[in-house]
Amino acid sequence: MDGQPPHPASREGHEPAAPPGAAHRALREVFGFRDFRPGQEAVIEALLGGRHALTVMPTGSGKSLCFQIPALVMDGLTVVVSPLIALMQDQVSALRLAGVPADCINSANGRGANIAAWRRAAAGRTRLLYMAPERLMTDRMLAALARLPVMLFAVDEAHCISQWGPAFRPEYEDLRRLRELFPGVPIAALTATADEMTRNDIVDKLFGGRAEQFVLGFDRPNIKLTVEMKRDWKRQLGGFIARHEGESGIVYCLSRRKTEETAAMLAADGVRALPYHAGMEKEEREAHQNIFMTEPGVVVVATIAFGMGIDKADVRYVFHADLPGSVEAYYQEIGRAGRDGAPAEAHMLYGLEDIRMRRRFVEDEDAGPERRRREHKRLDALLGYCEAPACRRVALLAYFGERIEPCGNCDVCLDPSERIDGTEDARKVLSAAYRSGQRFGAAHLIDILRGAVTDKVARLGHDRIPTFGVGAGRGKNEWRSLIRQMVATGFLRLDIGGYGGIGITDKGLGLLRGDGEFHYRADTVIARTPARAQDPGAARGSAGEPALAGGDAALLETLKALRLEIARERGVPAYVVFPDRALLDMVRRRPRTEAEFAGVSGVGAAKLKAFALPFLAAIAAAPAAAGDGGASRGSTP
Repeated sequence: MDGQPPHPASREGHEPAAPPGAAHRALREVFGFRDFRPGQEAVIEALLGGRHALTVMPTGSGKSLCFQIPALVMDGLTVVVSPLIALMQDQVSALRLAGVPADCINSANGRGANIAAWRRAAAGRTRLLYMAPERLMTDRMLAALARLPVMLFAVDEAHCISQWGPAFRPEYEDLRRLRELFPGVPIAALTATADEMTRNDIVDKLFGGRAEQFVLGFDRPNIKLTVEMKRDWKRQLGGFIARHEGESGIVYCLSRRKTEETAAMLAADGVRALPYHAGMEKEEREAHQNIFMTEPGVVVVATIAFGMGIDKADVRYVFHADLPGSVEAYYQEIGRAGRDGAPAEAHMLYGLEDIRMRRRFVEDEDAGPERRRREHKRLDALLGYCEAPACRRVALLAYFGERIEPCGNCDVCLDPSERIDGTEDARKVLSAAYRSGQRFGAAHLIDILRGAVTDKVARLGHDRIPTFGVGAGRGKNEWRSLIRQMVATGFLRLDIGGYGGIGITDKGLGLLRGDGEFHYRADTVIARTPARAQDPGAARGSAGEPALAGGDAALLETLKALRLEIARERGVPAYVVFPDRALLDMVRRRPRTEAEFAGVSGVGAAKLKAFALPFLAAIAAAPAAAGDGGASRGSTP
């Protein structure tokens, strides 16, 4: 900027910021991993070379290491922008346990704690400093950072730049100023979910159109995808969980109130279900998170506040009791299932009221017409996925620009429903809506179509319109499904500002006049199947590996209990001590010495020093298992 001295970290020419091999040493010695995962090394090289980078990697693929490794090998401070206090606190706790000097400044800390964190950063004793965009993008903070050797900015959950409106988190858009205020300092933007429009938006806003993009494949083939029309959601949820008895899962609800009520309902049915939402006390949230991470068969009923940063390998299902806000949100939330590569399921319910509520949320947002148009388009894409006529995974990945063959692991592939020509029935619906004034909801239109003389129908004279009774041969659920699909495919629209009244779109008017066709999918009711019999002493292994049983399963539970005890002593969530995959590696390797313990995936120098003795003692005290030992170190982050 004119009139200002160059920023301390400005690096003209972008010379390498670290000696050769430094990144691999940090990976091995600090984080305890032998090899980089696909895509990580290229991102790290770009950032060390002083180049901006947008990184899109699936959930659980190790995005955080893409900026944490450069932060360790660069000589200066890395500032990490994180959207949620709980997320940044967990990441800081995990880094500290790995021996990395990290801090966070946020409103959950006391003033004294924030001042102490800043002093450590200013004195050069902190390598990664986490804060929310609202705190970073103040004139005072920016001026203070300008006096420090800031070497890297990392914007975590970067899709928020595009998808969170200016009325909600305006400072996310303000992050564009960083490249001007800190010239020569590379910026990393990282997310698990961003379609092409979102990626372009991030590159334009954050990088001024200039950044390297690293986009890994989006496919998670082990997750079975299913969508069901919402009829009796409590019964549908209960039936689904009964089929997954004894398994860990996440149930997402739209509101905090529904989260609490759903958890109580499941608990009354004998399910170990715990609520989780941002309105709970921090201690209670952390307690529920630790139980979920440590104990088998726990179901968390949550709002979107739950999930970011959670590293639990054996989540067997994600159930959406309400429609998510977009394909991106849906993809990110289902990505918390099946991280171990073993079979998992993502099941979603949706209905007309879901569509109305989501449309209303978009309209109620204090944003300009262009943003509202884009958010409606995002919702249209999700509805298109829900009504996919062919392979659901093909539709999902096509949204992100990835093309695959039909997957054979979604409800449409496994139990395809016939696409039926419903043009004439659709015209009956359109006629009923048109002749009744386009201001009534689906229930009233169905009463007209089926010839039901309710008080409302009689009072309004709708029993005298030509369409009255023309659909008496169909049941209510059939008409409800057909109307829902007409809304999803753009023939009908919902009055999102009112009470769900149904109107006719231009596309619908064309069909009513005889132009075009309408084909619909016959809804299939998922039959209840008996819960699978499970060996209570068995635990799933990673993809392609046998499940743990007997002594190995018992040892895993012992190690989880030890992990929880250590987590409570240190005041951190259980998964930041060791993720599940590290405990599984311990069970399979059964290390007997500190040197062997150092070979466990995720055991770096700091964790070796802090945790080797208690974990080795627990392993030594466990009954021997056939075929233990001898595994070669080869796990990756």
